[in-house]
Amino acid sequence: MKVLVPVKRVIDYNVKVRVKADGTGVDLANVKMSMNPFDEIAVEEAIRLKEKGQADEIVAVSIGVKQAQETLRTALAMGADRAILIVAADDIHQDIEPLAVAKLLKAVIDEEQPGLVLAGKQAIDNDMNATGQMLAALLGWAQGTFASGLEIEGENAVVTREVDGGLQTIKVKMPAIVTVDLRLNEPRYASLPNIMKAKKKPLDEKTPADYGIDVTPRLTVVRTAEPRERQAGIKVGSVDELIAKLKDEAGVL
Repeated sequence: MKVLVPVKRVIDYNVKVRVKADGTGVDLANVKMSMNPFDEIAVEEAIRLKEKGQADEIVAVSIGVKQAQETLRTALAMGADRAILIVAADDIHQDIEPLAVAKLLKAVIDEEQPGLVLAGKQAIDNDMNATGQMLAALLGWAQGTFASGLEIEGENAVVTREVDGGLQTIKVKMPAIVTVDLRLNEPRYASLPNIMKAKKKPLDEKTPADYGIDVTPRLTVVRTAEPRERQAGIKVGSVDELIAKLKDEAGVL
């Protein structure tokens, strides 16, 4: 079975995000970038499936700027077999929207014919949580989202999902789309020998035009602003005082 893993280049989760002075977006100048943490978990799960003998090949795919090569090399160093980079933007500030990403991934899947697509449930930069679901709709495949557990049983995938009320276990017929959550696994660090080997692994470079997909943005960012600072809490002396403040000051009662 071939496993396809989409990965995204995002601001490193340890970096404090800065908003541009003119409010047009996030400042990415000289900012450390890395693989989206949820995608890293997806890569790790694909590697574990291969180690169990349930996967034969792992293909990592990234869509964005040319610098995303670094992200794909990280996936290759972790254990992916080959990579595909679709250069869909020249400006690092341009984010490719989920529908365009899903259409490009569908085109790649039509060529590669994987048995399973493992993706992060969302990217930590835009938090849209939409690409996996859109991709499943375009392909007509089964999907399991927010996966905290995954087992392959023959032609089916048993997915444990994190839902509001607890955990839900579903069985989906493959090929399928599975989007992963934080508690699925702990991603490994790429060793130095594997980092060196990754430089020799195949990385194909494509463009949206190669697949006949239009990635023109359909959304316009009106304004970007820092979140308001949280105000300090206060102590109340009694339940009556608490109720009065909730009613008169907070206006929630």
